[in-house]
Amino acid sequence: MNWNKTKLFGSLLLLVFFAACSTVPLTGRKQLSLVDDKTMQQQATLAYRELLSDPKTKVIKGTANAQLVQNVGRKIARAVETYLQQQGYADQYQFSWEFNLIDDKQVNAWCMPGGKVAVYTGILPVTENEAGLATVMGHEIAHAIARHSSERASNVMAAQGIGVGVGLATSKKSQLTQVLVSQLYGVGSQVALLKYSRNQEGEADRMGLTFMAMAGYNPNEATAFWQRMSSRAGGQKPPEFLSTHPSDQRRIADIQRLIPEAMRYYKK
Repeated sequence: MNWNKTKLFGSLLLLVFFAACSTVPLTGRKQLSLVDDKTMQQQATLAYRELLSDPKTKVIKGTANAQLVQNVGRKIARAVETYLQQQGYADQYQFSWEFNLIDDKQVNAWCMPGGKVAVYTGILPVTENEAGLATVMGHEIAHAIARHSSERASNVMAAQGIGVGVGLATSKKSQLTQVLVSQLYGVGSQVALLKYSRNQEGEADRMGLTFMAMAGYNPNEATAFWQRMSSRAGGQKPPEFLSTHPSDQRRIADIQRLIPEAMRYYKK
């Protein structure tokens, strides 16, 4: 394939990418959307069902902590749905919310596409209180509202597509040149995808602060939670540019900077 055809291929890719863009609520950021969101939600629901039905998964019911997870989740979900409706996004989201507390030592929580939420008991000593839990759940729900899972899948597809273009452009070069270019491109694309992940974390922090504020939780509580999380993590961490998450210091500083924006939505 000659260079003109390669350029045509690249142009077609760009046209597809520009046509497949959506807007993230609240932040207004344009994102790549090559993956059907409905399909992602269907797959997420199946995975969630499999997890809950797995004999190794112990879902906690009827305890004060399990009820707390339910209450905080519902408050944030109601706030999110109200916001989406007010901003004209309601018809783009058909979430079926579920909130479950799972007995697991992992310091973790997540929200799948479609609003399927899991909180692990291992994170409760770090959340400490209802506002700390709202910080975590607001952040994780923000990932789902921003459709970060679909975006990550789209970015991988885009990277693979560009990778094909790189292969075409070097197809008439020596084998050594092709290998070197492929290796360099591989490193560059992986670092780029890591940056996408860090950007998504920052966006989820911003949206999560606002969502917890809308639900009646003071966004200032988020700083204390992330400080506790940082102290608990400790240990050697990879350089920020090779991490999918921002450094603890950067995250806390960014959150403190974002709190005034979130406070505009805060009602006790």
